[in-house]
Amino acid sequence: MDIWESGQDYLETILVLQNRNGFVRSVDIAEELGYSKASVSVAMKSLIKKGYILMKKDKKILLTDKGRTIAEVIYERHLFLSDWLEKLGVDHETAVKDACKIEHYLSGKSFEAIKRNSIFL
Repeated sequence: MDIWESGQDYLETILVLQNRNGFVRSVDIAEELGYSKASVSVAMKSLIKKGYILMKKDKKILLTDKGRTIAEVIYERHLFLSDWLEKLGVDHETAVKDACKIEHYLSGKSFEAIKRNSIFL
């Protein structure tokens, strides 16, 4: 994917918040991730510039098709990997943290192989 790791995290968070609340604002992202509003503002400007999100006049954030595609891939990986690790016996908190790390670096081929071969877990 042609986006930095924290950018992937922001897009994933926007997707999750949008699904949960119906809309997303920078302040919601800052609260969800525990980041400063200033840090989120800088990231949002970069994501807008690269065409991953749009910001409406009312400050609500929308994923573009390009941003949504990345967010959905990362979120699918996150859900699958955290569940997979838990089924292997990893405690929930560790599984979620490790999934967050793995989801960014695992190739599509490796992820698909893990999914294919994890049917019996």
